[in-house]
Amino acid sequence: MAETIDDKIKNYRTAPFDARFPNVNQTRNCYQNYLDFHRCNKALAAKDQDVSPCEWYHRVYKSLCPISWVQKWDEQIENGSFAGKI
Repeated sequence: MAETIDDKIKNYRTAPFDARFPNVNQTRNCYQNYLDFHRCNKALAAKDQDVSPCEWYHRVYKSLCPISWVQKWDEQIENGSFAGKI
């Protein structure tokens, strides 16, 4: 029954329950996973390590966030005007 992280990611369908965000409104969950993905990529890339563990956050925010929000945030990151701390 012991699944590896790779198996869990491969079998992943939608965002699992996160006790930090127990309410129906998942806006904060979406935003936090978006930030965590970019922070994870930045931290692991700076250490020249494999960034594949960050894929979990990517899949979660892709399943929770509206596409228009992600596109807007990506544009803001490129322009240097993103409000979040990455």
